[in-house]
Amino acid sequence: MVPSGQPSPAPPTDQASTRPDPATARPDQASTRPAPAPRAEAAARPAGIAAISLGDLAPDPEWRRPVLLDADLMVLVTGGHGTAELDFRPLPCRTGTLLRARPGQALRCTGGQLDAVVLRWTPAALLRDPGLDGDDVPAYRQLTGEDEDAVLNEVTQLVVDLRRQPDVPAAHALLRHQLAVLLLRLTLLAADPADPAQAGRHAESPTFGRLRQEVERGYQHTRRVEDYAARIGCSVRTLTRACLAVTGRSAKQVIDERVALQASRLLAATDEPIARIGHRLGFPEPTNFGRFFTREAGVSPGAFRAARGRPTPAGPSQPNSREHAAAGGRERPTGHGGGRDGAAAGRIVRPRPPTDPTGRAGRA
Repeated sequence: MVPSGQPSPAPPTDQASTRPDPATARPDQASTRPAPAPRAEAAARPAGIAAISLGDLAPDPEWRRPVLLDADLMVLVTGGHGTAELDFRPLPCRTGTLLRARPGQALRCTGGQLDAVVLRWTPAALLRDPGLDGDDVPAYRQLTGEDEDAVLNEVTQLVVDLRRQPDVPAAHALLRHQLAVLLLRLTLLAADPADPAQAGRHAESPTFGRLRQEVERGYQHTRRVEDYAARIGCSVRTLTRACLAVTGRSAKQVIDERVALQASRLLAATDEPIARIGHRLGFPEPTNFGRFFTREAGVSPGAFRAARGRPTPAGPSQPNSREHAAAGGRERPTGHGGGRDGAAAGRIVRPRPPTDPTGRAGRA
């Protein structure tokens, strides 16, 4: 069971007296530890930013299945260990783990106990600057050393100010700028100008970004690359080149994986009938949807849904570098709607389902 996510209090020793209480600390002292996250009732601040707990995200404290997120989130683990599944990728979590999740993504926490501070914000909370949307913040990062200290300090101060500052315009501006600084810092941590692979991705990213936007608008209606090329005003070859540069996959794979990912989210996190899910995603015939999903995920829709109700095996291995990238902001898992949903903030990735109940491993 994942507890409420409140940061663990300091032990009752002599050291406890040396750590200032965030509720009474001066700004230069408040960064020594995270403040307890307010409950969800505090989420409706006019600034559009709230600090909540992991327990506020899921109605089921056991997290027997994932939840579909309805807002941008940043989760900073402050204690304990466990596993977070973000769009069905198991990510080991411990102190210093940072998760960046987007609207429409499927999140599940299992396999241990986690204390974490969760920041949630609306698009209105972001300053109007293209570099402040947090799109380049990886979905998973293990912070260490000075980077961990800097992020912890900024998250802590933001949580303290969320709780202590009056509900006035000046306070709203302060909170929005604090969020912007945090996102900028994390974006810079993720950037590596010396990486030639990143330079290649950036050269093709405008075309790929336009494809992502069009896919978000149209994936429920068409999976034809030609349709998206016509909307963007480029050739199929140009789209494929951009997708290969950014994701290593063809344009057709990118589109199909977006549809399969959304199907996986709805199968795992809702009780909606399978046939209705297929119809929503552009498959009038359930058999066609079943064949498509089985081809993409390696298991049938029913088997995938049944398997998601089982606990995740404890102790997953650390993701390798490719999995880090697949879960990261630059390769961007997608969301479920239009505009700033997950795909508008993330790359399209193929769902990685668990073992089929028959014992046959699913194809990634």
